[in-house]
Amino acid sequence: MIKARVTVTLKNGVLDPQGKAIEGALGALGFDGVGHVRQGKVFDVELDGADKAKAESDLKAMCEKLLANTVIENYNISVD
Repeated sequence: MIKARVTVTLKNGVLDPQGKAIEGALGALGFDGVGHVRQGKVFDVELDGADKAKAESDLKAMCEKLLANTVIENYNISVD
């Protein structure tokens, strides 16, 4: 069994209204000095097998086809 984590974030220059709302809410809650909050997504995935190279290849395909909108998002894959 291979465990992996895929982190998806917006590319630089893409507007992030949710991140901006979180930034404002943190300030309203009294957390001073917080600036430029960006939100993203995390996927924890378990794959059958032991071949890490195949797992990374499969995960990249998953990101390209479903998990990330590669026009506006970047992704990072971490395999344990």
